[in-house]
Amino acid sequence: MEQEVFDIRKFDKYKEDNRREVKAAEGGLPQNLWETYSAMANTYGGVIICGVRERKDGSWFTTGMKDVNKLKRDFWNQINNDNKVSINLLREKDVETYVINGDVILVIYVPAADRTDKPVFINKDMFKNSFKRNNEGDYHCTRAEVQAMVRDQLRKTVDGKVLEDMSVEDLNQETIRSYKFLLESKKPGHVFLSKTDEEFLVNIGAAKKTEKGQYSPTRAGLLMFGQEYMILYEYPQYFLDFREHLQPDVRWTDRIQSQSGDWSGNVFDFFTRVSAKLVLDLKKPFKLVNMVRVDETPIHDAVREALVNCLVNSDFYEPRGVVVDKYLDKIIIKNPGTVIVGKQQMLRGGESEPRNGSLMKMFNLIGYGERAGGGVPDIYATWEQAGYVEPTVEEIFGGGQPNRTIVTLPLMEKKYTNKSDADDQNIIQSDNGTLNGTLNGTLKIADEQKEQLRKLIRQNPKITRKQMADSLNVSARTIQRMLNDMPEARFTGGGRSGHWEIDGE
Repeated sequence: MEQEVFDIRKFDKYKEDNRREVKAAEGGLPQNLWETYSAMANTYGGVIICGVRERKDGSWFTTGMKDVNKLKRDFWNQINNDNKVSINLLREKDVETYVINGDVILVIYVPAADRTDKPVFINKDMFKNSFKRNNEGDYHCTRAEVQAMVRDQLRKTVDGKVLEDMSVEDLNQETIRSYKFLLESKKPGHVFLSKTDEEFLVNIGAAKKTEKGQYSPTRAGLLMFGQEYMILYEYPQYFLDFREHLQPDVRWTDRIQSQSGDWSGNVFDFFTRVSAKLVLDLKKPFKLVNMVRVDETPIHDAVREALVNCLVNSDFYEPRGVVVDKYLDKIIIKNPGTVIVGKQQMLRGGESEPRNGSLMKMFNLIGYGERAGGGVPDIYATWEQAGYVEPTVEEIFGGGQPNRTIVTLPLMEKKYTNKSDADDQNIIQSDNGTLNGTLNGTLKIADEQKEQLRKLIRQNPKITRKQMADSLNVSARTIQRMLNDMPEARFTGGGRSGHWEIDGE
């Protein structure tokens, strides 16, 4: 849910954070206002509130302004002066005055800049006067951060560039064969498979034919199929690392990293190796479809999607690389670079702009990745359907550390406090048919309760487990027990396309 930026009715409840900043402005327009304007525009947007000071405890109090009309005129004159600010992102309605506690305050709503307008900078110096904002306030962007924003300005993704000083023969041929085998298994008879190896690579966006008649890899082709030492020529900071932590007294119980030298170190081989390990220990409930056991769930698919999302959105020019940590109770996926479309838009979905579009195309061909912009929202929806604690997405920047995006996928079920475990007594019965949740013996779900659950599924195939529990007035654990005792009820698909089905209906 997008954060509410400012509501004058809640003035006394606010404190400064990464989207709110107060400035006294008693002597006129504060000069450091423009640093905050740049910082908010280059981050998540926010509000600058003039005529207000901050107390030691973080609360606000009004100071008033001598001439608010003059201050507004000075503001508009300066924001439209390209010697002061690189771009004016505001409309007239973005600057408002309010009266509170008898004092006039000026509220300036700063939108987050589109990536084509970043970096927003001041005093005509992009590298010295570009700012970003974190919870500690405004900070100068490093040269690397400015260069990252400049790279992201291009609508054409950077991984499509042809590397003419390399040949497709420099790629790992075993990886290419593995990719073609997977494509054949997913899409038998696909037209690309009938091409020569060079034509195949061109068709999937991994290579192009140069004017000299040589087939050379694109950046995406190098990432997907190259040897690690060759990838480092183009991406000096390239690094992929998977670490498994399944024993508390051991640093890691398994590790796969691109610099080990005993495998190719490329993106595709990393994906196939790591995705298999990530889903290995996930729950596999017993389900039969047409008398065939189904060994995977939408959670398995969502974990793979999260890994693909990380890889296609990584800025491989940034340091520290991709790091995937697997714990007993969670999976943490970190990639270099922040979100191109912005964190809020990514969580809403509907707009897909991967940093490495050609890499995304290659994953799409083998059935992974989401081009419609619904990948992350679908992962959230899948977690909700499974009754797990909600995933989190965090962007890290500033403080001298590289830009990073961190996705955490909890593998723990939600604990609902609004239903008592004692509710189980209402729906379970012992072998002799007596309603009593405390009796020993084999417990079976009451037929009438299961029929009620079937009815709920028929009425709303997209119903969540929490909605089931609320409708039947029982605990989430009870719902899970009921579903385990109903093999005919199965959840198919993932994310927004996922739904419940009842076999034979």
